[in-house]
Amino acid sequence: MNLESILFTQGFGSRRQCRALIARGHVTIDGESATDPDADHDTNALNFTVDGVTWPYHAAAYIVLNKPAGYECSRDPQHHRSVFSLLPAQFATRGVQCVGRLDQDTTGLLLLSDDGQFVHAFTSPKRKVPKLYVATTRHPLDDAQLGALREGVLLHGEPKPIAAVAANARGDHELELTVLEGKYHQVKRMIAAAGNRCEALHRDSIGGYTLPAELAPGAWQWLDETALGLLRKG
Repeated sequence: MNLESILFTQGFGSRRQCRALIARGHVTIDGESATDPDADHDTNALNFTVDGVTWPYHAAAYIVLNKPAGYECSRDPQHHRSVFSLLPAQFATRGVQCVGRLDQDTTGLLLLSDDGQFVHAFTSPKRKVPKLYVATTRHPLDDAQLGALREGVLLHGEPKPIAAVAANARGDHELELTVLEGKYHQVKRMIAAAGNRCEALHRDSIGGYTLPAELAPGAWQWLDETALGLLRKG
């Protein structure tokens, strides 16, 4: 693939802008300035730098963000900052989108990709991908609440009760809840329907993939083949 196309597919602007970056000496490959936009390069395991920042070539972007509270999963946020403000601008330029959404006050594992099939696979209710949340509750948890969550609670506007795949107390006020759907405010509404109130919510895993403990709030990283395989194991 020629260098202009490489930068274009990776989100570095229009073709004209990418060509200008190359011509002005902003791009290096293997430590050497790359000034020919038409020069072909093998994209397999290719790393290049733009203005001193190293970028690995990825035909499709698969990334994970440890979402902090106070951010909306939208490019056009209404009341809070956008999660895209936590990411390099190149991701938005190349069409990366959130794989499902977390409320602004919900923290934890957020997937993003520009692969439409991948996005659909993890957002379609028909796929039944398990998602594990950790909720902090206002009132102490009891067996009746846990039983109701496991057996199913009826949410306003829903035709039938929705049951958690698993619901287990991790403490008097901390609950692990696994669900298959991703309805609007679903986990918070389920907890309320069971007779409690959700004070804080954190998504810890999707499928077989768990948010890395070393990934700080607001930080992101590429998903490697091992991580993608764990996601699909759900």
